[in-house]
Amino acid sequence: MSLAQLHYTSATAGDDGGGARFTAVSAGIPTPVLAEAEQLLGYEPPAGAPYHPTTGELRSFPEAFSFSTLSDGSHLLSRTVALGGPGAGGFHAHAVHLPAGTRLPGDALPITAWRSPNWASVAPVGGTPGPMAALPASAAFGPEALNDFAVSRSPWLAAVFADLRRVCEEPARARLVLVERQCADVARWIALAGAVLPPETAQRLTFTTYTRRPSDSPHQVVGVLPEDAPEPTGPDGAFLVRDCAGARPGEPVGDAWAETCARIWRNRSPELFRVAAELPGEPFAAGPLAVTALCAGVPLGPDGRAAAANWAAERPYALDEERTRRLTDALTAPGLDRTSTELSGVARLLTALDGRSAAATTATLGALLVTEAVHGGDVALEPPARSVFAGPAGERAVAALVTALGDDLRTELATGTPLAAPATPVPGRSVGRAVQLLRIARLLDVDCAELLPDVVGRMARSLLDEGPADCAAVLLDLLDEQFDVRTALLGELDRIAPQDPAATERLLAQVSLPFTGAQALPHLRMCAAAPDARAGGGDRVKVLNTMLRAGGMSPFTEPLVLRTAVGLAWGDGTPTAGEARLLLGGSTSDAHRTAGTWAVLVAAALGAPADDAEAPELAHDLLRGFPQEIDARTRGALLLLEFARDVRSGAAEPGWAEQARKLCAGAEPVEPGVREQAFGALAGQLLAPDRPEAELYAFVHSDDPDLIAAYGGAARQDAVLARLRSDPAYVADCFTVWSSHPHAGRAWGETRAALLEEVLRPVVRGLSADEVAAVEEAAERAGSSRTAEAFRTWNRPGGLRRRLGSRLAARVRRS
Repeated sequence: MSLAQLHYTSATAGDDGGGARFTAVSAGIPTPVLAEAEQLLGYEPPAGAPYHPTTGELRSFPEAFSFSTLSDGSHLLSRTVALGGPGAGGFHAHAVHLPAGTRLPGDALPITAWRSPNWASVAPVGGTPGPMAALPASAAFGPEALNDFAVSRSPWLAAVFADLRRVCEEPARARLVLVERQCADVARWIALAGAVLPPETAQRLTFTTYTRRPSDSPHQVVGVLPEDAPEPTGPDGAFLVRDCAGARPGEPVGDAWAETCARIWRNRSPELFRVAAELPGEPFAAGPLAVTALCAGVPLGPDGRAAAANWAAERPYALDEERTRRLTDALTAPGLDRTSTELSGVARLLTALDGRSAAATTATLGALLVTEAVHGGDVALEPPARSVFAGPAGERAVAALVTALGDDLRTELATGTPLAAPATPVPGRSVGRAVQLLRIARLLDVDCAELLPDVVGRMARSLLDEGPADCAAVLLDLLDEQFDVRTALLGELDRIAPQDPAATERLLAQVSLPFTGAQALPHLRMCAAAPDARAGGGDRVKVLNTMLRAGGMSPFTEPLVLRTAVGLAWGDGTPTAGEARLLLGGSTSDAHRTAGTWAVLVAAALGAPADDAEAPELAHDLLRGFPQEIDARTRGALLLLEFARDVRSGAAEPGWAEQARKLCAGAEPVEPGVREQAFGALAGQLLAPDRPEAELYAFVHSDDPDLIAAYGGAARQDAVLARLRSDPAYVADCFTVWSSHPHAGRAWGETRAALLEEVLRPVVRGLSADEVAAVEEAAERAGSSRTAEAFRTWNRPGGLRRRLGSRLAARVRRS
């Protein structure tokens, strides 16, 4: 095979042509190829080059060695060097043309032709290129030279390889610009790349070792001098610029393939790339490289070790026993800082090898995972299966683990204080950690029976406070594996559920705890049934009874089910007084006392609105049912409600006003609804025609602003106004009361005047003449002719109102 050649030379001073031209071309090269090659073979001297460079200066000019793809799929491999001359612009380019589908002889990579002795710096005599069968490599890229270069560029290796990967995977979007002071170093970078890239990708990689205008270069890898370096164009831009002549990069690469390639080169072991290429895997997969490196003793970081473990886990038959042993030895080496990703990969590998590899191999991996779980604190790391510790080797490994970890394991279970606490609290971590340690204790046969009550107590509290988070699955696995833990934990959750039934209900919505066995667990069963019981809405007492039935225990047998049921039915709310009476009637006061729900019933009474007729009845029942539990202030408030009940029923002792005042003083601060209930009941009875006159007299002369204001408000209610409009005798009665006792006190004086003007007068004005006459007759019957005359006088325009005086009327305090 003879390589087709092109010689392209700039015009000299003696030429009659004005520009560069082809001076020698092998036969058979298509004309379009020549036209396209002209755009690639030019040369621009470096910035600041002397106008008439000396021979020594010319030797320091950069050499443009390029491998280019042409539009027809063929390739052009070229070398362009400076020749000097005026303006330092003379150059000579020597290139070989590789038709589409062909490569250099022996499938040599294009970069191996760097400084090959077959490159010419002048055109051949006679204008006809001689035959050239190959471009033998020079000694410039010997193994030791490349190893030395790789070590000298250690800080940039991983970053450049990561950029190369992106350039090869996204050839239409990205180009890598390598900044070096010498074009030979750019060529060395490309030689390093040729070793690490997949073979097909390395053959197609286009490059140039030197250009002044990287933005015009069509190559994937572009070498420039520091003065010609462009600015990077961002992660999504066209230029990935690596300045290998400047400061060392500080940011992590985050590419396991690139990091592994860098470590292999730093270890001076490029032959491992060929070994790794024989292993199965996708292009740029880190696994084959990482496995090969670890088996050869090349230390890797956690990402590389994770890649190796995951690759081997997917292909447990790809490695023989010896390489598997070397890999596990490397993965379990002491003193390594392991990540959760790496440990997850080791766990996958162990699962794949369990039953396939020697017990010594699986026991070593299992011991690593157990040690890391106890001392590393990664709660996501599941303990291995007991089968990995089979045989004598496994038993020895377990004995060693018990000796090394047993005390720490028991101490953390006993105290709940983690050996390796996370930097920031993680919800659910404490539960996951307890599950992890209990499973490891069972795996190693470490006796923790006496610690179990404290452990499950902390777990139960954490489950209610934090929820299971990501630990739901492992928690269920634990309960399935360890019956004693299941019994203890479910019993503890049931015991504390009445303290926070809402949290228990949330927990059961997140994790389906298995409480369908022989344990009673009434509180858990109620919390599980709560969503369905509430689904129909409506009657909350009915919902409560439905949940009690779901619990399977009567409040008379287990009073605490009342607390759970009330918490689930009403949550943070309070029952109405009517609901509370049903709750109290449905269970004994002893049951509510034991359950602590008596306080909810008291809150229902005290929080009831003023028009709730059930509240006074509830207060009466509470005072008798819980005499020892109710404190003095609450008792006073309930007595006020009971007073309202007694006043309305006629059972109250004489001295209503004084009783109301004393009860209020003992119940401060009195709930507004309670005060309104008591004062409203008193006012309502005093507005009745059959009221005790002595009570009315005492009330009027109490001069209590709140009591009298309540009377004024009651007199304005619709029921009173309706009766005034329909009952002349009632009009006469109210007139008699409201025009009496003018000197009882300021509060009464202002209120009675306001009632006469604002309540009674509008009613009387709406009466017919016969109805007014009936009022006068009733006033005379109930009082005297003087009372009837007073009414007539008051009813005349300017009558009593004028005598009362506009000044007093203006000061009337309106309720």
